[in-house]
Amino acid sequence: MTPLAALLADRIREGGPITVADYMAECLLHPMHGYYSNRDPFGAAGDFTTAPEISQMFGELVGLALAQAWADQGAPARFTLAELGPGRGTLMADALRATRSVPGFHAAAQVVLVEASPVLRARQRDKLAPHPVIWADTAADLPDQPLFLVANEFFDALPIHQYQCAPDGWRERLVGLRDGALAFGLSERLFKAPVLPAFRDAGPGDVVEDSPASRQVILQVLHRLTRFGGLAYVVDYGGWRSRGDTLQALRAHAFDDPLAHPGQADLTAHVDFEALCCGQPHAYTTQGVFLLRLGIEARAARLAQGLTGAALESHLAALRRLTDAREMGSLFKVLALTGAGSPPPPGFDPA
Repeated sequence: MTPLAALLADRIREGGPITVADYMAECLLHPMHGYYSNRDPFGAAGDFTTAPEISQMFGELVGLALAQAWADQGAPARFTLAELGPGRGTLMADALRATRSVPGFHAAAQVVLVEASPVLRARQRDKLAPHPVIWADTAADLPDQPLFLVANEFFDALPIHQYQCAPDGWRERLVGLRDGALAFGLSERLFKAPVLPAFRDAGPGDVVEDSPASRQVILQVLHRLTRFGGLAYVVDYGGWRSRGDTLQALRAHAFDDPLAHPGQADLTAHVDFEALCCGQPHAYTTQGVFLLRLGIEARAARLAQGLTGAALESHLAALRRLTDAREMGSLFKVLALTGAGSPPPPGFDPA
């Protein structure tokens, strides 16, 4: 039993079962034993690898797309260039390098990273030095000005509630104890379930997930887009109107039981992009289509010049991994959010 598992067991004995959302929040962000509070989880030595760590092309193309959107919206003289959950800072570093020749872009940009982990803030500081960076605890701390933002594999790690449809109504999935060990169970029948499209037409046994924490974040982003203009790219795995039990744990690049190693494994869930867009102007496609429209093949060809042998094979494998429908190309989706009347976002066909 991990130290956090023991603390959670004591909490449950004292106060009763907790929601899946509370369990995720403790596992990921507990001040002493949380997964993100005391480690760098990325790369071969960690538990998972994200697109920016696979190839520099991802961050370069996202950065250039945001710069194009900035230009399309009149090149505001002061704006926020932000990332939610920036990991090691790799994506932002690649984006800044790719956009340094865009006239006026860096001079107008105020780089803001929304990051809760002290360990990762230190990695980001090293990666982005000497570029001036501001750190924010939450999206609510973003400046009130035009916002050009990316969130790559951020929303999948925000806490979710899980609900199961029973013959007599909805019940919430809870984490309790069985024979002294953490175990899933169900609440009493709920008088009211969340009002979301995914709950419609559900039948007995169906599981629907809801992430109020995700909506709180996205509403802060939408407030700035609506009032000041800009563009937000959300890149994550999931789907439109997601349904089913998608809670999963990753440990040492392998799937794990979500209850087996609290605080020592990454917990994520699929993103419901329909719920995330909150009915606001948006565009939606797969990561593979998005990157191909941004010109990743041309960028890959240029980077391949001079590469041979294993280096060339690794480069081409990274391109396939990011774009191929059998790998990340279809599993990961891209949601673009804008204010009303904004030009079509780069990477999407005009509406």
